[in-house]
Amino acid sequence: MTVQRVVSPVDGLESWTVLGGDGAPVAAVDRYLAYLTQIERSPNTVKAYAHDLKDWFEFLAAEGLDWRAVHLENIGEFVAWLRRPPGLREGKVSILPSVGHHCTEVTVNRKLSALSAFYQHAARHGIDLGELLRTWQPPGRRSSGWKPFLHHISKSAPQPRRTISLRAERKLPRVLTTAEAQAILDACDHLRDRFLFAVLFDTGMRIGEALGLRHEDIAAAEAQITVRPRVNDNGARSKSRNRRTIPVSAELVRLYADYLHLEYGDLDSDYVFVNLWGRPYGHPLTYTAVYDLVKRLRQRTGIDFDPHWYRHTAATKMLRDGVSIEVVSKLLGHADITTTYAVYGHLSAEDARKSLKEAGWFTDREMKL
Repeated sequence: MTVQRVVSPVDGLESWTVLGGDGAPVAAVDRYLAYLTQIERSPNTVKAYAHDLKDWFEFLAAEGLDWRAVHLENIGEFVAWLRRPPGLREGKVSILPSVGHHCTEVTVNRKLSALSAFYQHAARHGIDLGELLRTWQPPGRRSSGWKPFLHHISKSAPQPRRTISLRAERKLPRVLTTAEAQAILDACDHLRDRFLFAVLFDTGMRIGEALGLRHEDIAAAEAQITVRPRVNDNGARSKSRNRRTIPVSAELVRLYADYLHLEYGDLDSDYVFVNLWGRPYGHPLTYTAVYDLVKRLRQRTGIDFDPHWYRHTAATKMLRDGVSIEVVSKLLGHADITTTYAVYGHLSAEDARKSLKEAGWFTDREMKL
């Protein structure tokens, strides 16, 4: 099976599908991925779901199972299958304990989440799934998501539920030190590139939001930038459905002015970040162009970073500098403050030591050790 990119001939929308061994789309998966595209999920999200569902249908084919007649035990077998190296998934060879797992706990849980959403969609469209959804309570969806027919009548009765997920170690977000962020800025050959990373550092916006910026979004006099969800010619997307306005520094506004005066010139374009040295000239900068730039900057600086680190760096710095988590959540465009807590509601060892020092924990003691 393969994952295939598709583009609508009508409106040019990008989506993805899964092709079976006969080269034809897997109908059930194709319907679900088309639904995700219709409700305006990002192409990257649809692509990720396509890969996750491809794995599931490859497992079903290997086991001779019909996707509509699986049981909870089959989901567990799928987890074990994912953890094996691809070359050993037939199960005919014993795997030594020292052999590392192919898929991490986080990856497995993501695939199970995609599988859960796929089956919930199928159930809502009348597919008989037997006991599967009655016994499988999707992780993190206890108060919402799929509910059985006549749930309002039977909800007070005990419902058999099981959660399938792997215990995954929560990883702290990757952040840049001030010296690293400065080194990346200084390694930029052009003001456009320096301004791009300065915007990410100053605002914490996503790279897709930065690439979708128009000149009208930057209010120089007020020193603020507005992020607006809109359709962009370069495929850049804003995950936030609502517009938000972010205050920025006067230094960033001056860098914007220098960029317009020294590099942008008389170019007639609404977009802030455009091709000035590559082709097609004047077109909005794409994700691909940015990641090519990132590769060059990695080589120059020796810092193995990606643009999303700037978002984590900005958010972490705001919180460490005393900005309330409610304000940080609003500036980041999180729909729910619990998202901000989940990602940034932690203290590193350095943060904890700083707080303990300020409290006099190490010095103002009444006893000697």
